Amino acid sequence: MNMTVLDRKPDRSAQSHLGFIDCDVHPYVKGPEDFDPFLSQRWLEHKRTIGGRGRQGLAKTSMYPRMSPGSGMRMDSWPKNGGRPGSDLPLMQEQLLDLFDVAYGLLAPLVGGAAAERNVEFGAAMATATNEWQIAHWCDPDPRLKGAVQVNIEWTEAAIAEIEKRAGDRRFAQVNIPPRGLEPLGRRRYWPILAACAANGFPVSLHLGGTSGHASTGGGWPSFYHEEHPSYVQTMQTLVTSLVCEGVFEEIPNLKVVLVEGGFAWLPALCWRLDKHWKRLRAEVPHLKRLPSEYVHEHIWVTTQPIEEPERPNDMLSTLEWIGPERIMFSTDYPHWDQDDPRYAFKVSLPEAWKSRIYRDNARAVYNLD
Repeated sequence: MNMTVLDRKPDRSAQSHLGFIDCDVHPYVKGPEDFDPFLSQRWLEHKRTIGGRGRQGLAKTSMYPRMSPGSGMRMDSWPKNGGRPGSDLPLMQEQLLDLFDVAYGLLAPLVGGAAAERNVEFGAAMATATNEWQIAHWCDPDPRLKGAVQVNIEWTEAAIAEIEKRAGDRRFAQVNIPPRGLEPLGRRRYWPILAACAANGFPVSLHLGGTSGHASTGGGWPSFYHEEHPSYVQTMQTLVTSLVCEGVFEEIPNLKVVLVEGGFAWLPALCWRLDKHWKRLRAEVPHLKRLPSEYVHEHIWVTTQPIEEPERPNDMLSTLEWIGPERIMFSTDYPHWDQDDPRYAFKVSLPEAWKSRIYRDNARAVYNLD
């Protein structure tokens, strides 16, 4: 008789994997003024008098209601001294870094608004400010935390300059680009930025979310957040399809791409479909020399949170096996309410040979961590 996910007990043997590398840690600001020390007088005045002009398609509300103040976070992650969850380093150390003896935490700032700023000059200034804020508030005080270089990809020259500025700085481990942009990421106009990431040893982190100004689904604006949330996965599927079909990985053969917080059970089915159609339509894309799935297996990694939980847990093992245990990296998504605890994240026992890869070794290699 097949057991369901509710019947299965957590993989408690994962407790032996304290010292893991967390590939999705969210730092927050205590307030928007946290960026002020890192802005020039010009942009400080602009921020105070004009403010940001984000590519937000909704006039009076956020696309992410669970992220509004007071929701979306662990109830115990609110600092006692004030501020938002994720804004207090000592509490982050207590609840995550020290509790599990985390070897490294990869920061994924969802603040600053640099990437979605319509005024690209202000966006570039906010990108620099957010990067300096990561250093001052997180990476220098706790070297276990590694920053993500923020850029505005709609100003190519400034984005490349910011990437090159951080090259060789071991406090940064990746470049963060939101999945939802003005155009699919595989378009040629983005190639110089992607090439700069690869040339300077930075994997590209595509963290779930972002605002493009376009409707969030292929069919238009949804009525409910319940519709909005599943559309995030559609974004990830579109990203993979664009990067592969546009020939990015042929053009930039050393590019590494990490899909963060987008799930992964959809990846095998997408690759099957891409391979099937490539065999029939390859004359249209002669720049693709191999099956699309081969590019995915060579260039793309995924993080674990949120982990899909099929009714038959062994189905998850089959999915992990197809993707490849060498392509999967553990993440918690701290301090969000649906954060994964490393002791209970998997509802099925992982093969011993996979555990060290998923919890530590893959991330150590991808991000070139000591």
